[in-house]
Amino acid sequence: MVFYENDKEKYDAISKDLFRLVQKDEEIHDVEFKTKPIGFFMDVWLRFVKNKASVVAAVIIMIIAFFAVFGPGMNEFRFDEQHTDRINMPPKVPFIAKMDIGIFDGGFTLENRKYDNLNDPSKYPEGSVLAIRNPRLVSGERIVDVEVDYYKYMGMEDDECFWFGSDYLGRDIWTRMWRGARISLIIAIVSVCCNVVIGVVYGSISGYYGGKVDMVMMRITEIINAFPRIVIVTLFIMVAGTGMFSIIMSLVIKDWVNTARMVRSQFYRFKGREYVLAARTLGVRDMALIFRHILPNSIGPIITSSMIAIPSAIFAESFLAYIGLGLQAPEPSIGVMLSQGQKVLLHYPSQVVFPAIVISLLMISFNLFGNGLRDAFDPTLRGAE
Repeated sequence: MVFYENDKEKYDAISKDLFRLVQKDEEIHDVEFKTKPIGFFMDVWLRFVKNKASVVAAVIIMIIAFFAVFGPGMNEFRFDEQHTDRINMPPKVPFIAKMDIGIFDGGFTLENRKYDNLNDPSKYPEGSVLAIRNPRLVSGERIVDVEVDYYKYMGMEDDECFWFGSDYLGRDIWTRMWRGARISLIIAIVSVCCNVVIGVVYGSISGYYGGKVDMVMMRITEIINAFPRIVIVTLFIMVAGTGMFSIIMSLVIKDWVNTARMVRSQFYRFKGREYVLAARTLGVRDMALIFRHILPNSIGPIITSSMIAIPSAIFAESFLAYIGLGLQAPEPSIGVMLSQGQKVLLHYPSQVVFPAIVISLLMISFNLFGNGLRDAFDPTLRGAE
């Protein structure tokens, strides 16, 4: 065994022949990126478009929004225009009626009619009878159910039709439905925007300062959240009357609490991070720390919660209108049309079906769209395939 007095003697005793240069003639560099670098929002977009259900939901929302804006002006009827001689007309679209596929052709079944009257042109104009069904004898009288072209039966011209039918006052359902969808969307979007602004400011202050400030502010939110919505709506209607303002305020007065709590939790998550502590050490003011350094990290959850809150606001507005606390006649909304249509559901189902389809598509689409945004903004999935 050989002993060395110091490390220098130890290293000098090692032969240089034991070593060789590796990659002497090669250039050493970092691995080249295979794809272009992308930012956060581009990464969000790329992951969002991979969610096919959310993309379809976004398309449906855009289509409904388009018709909500332009739909009421696509025909000659106004939303409050009444035709008392054209009440409860079935849906009819001229080019679909020519296809003879059994829908949107203005067909309607008249029950319990005398068979002998079918040849009377004063009662059944020429070409109005489409089919005769269920013939039977009642007290010696031949009784049938007659399927008619209701527009010809009512003596209307071929080019005069209601695409989605008319209601009990002869008002065009197409025009009223899209105007109602416009009002529902406006109420939902305005109320959600107000909720986001109030909730972000309130939750940021509560979460950033914490301690006694947070305790007092959170107790206030619990008190506000304890009031029933019906009581709040009734109070606003008594003070401000019925209208969009009362409905929006009734939705704003409570719903901002959920946003505030979510933002508060995000601030508790990020306010202790190193970059925040470094900015505070450099003398950055509290407002700059809140809105420049901490709040941007909460943009994803805020956007997704806002998208999910829109269908809830639409449903709340429709529910209030359905029970008579919403907009008053002649202004339409989806809830008002459903409330009126359910009274004649068995005889004229089209007056309920079309508004129900629109509000169902809105609810489902906004929920799917919000779920897609939530997954896209999830930072734990960034860069994942």
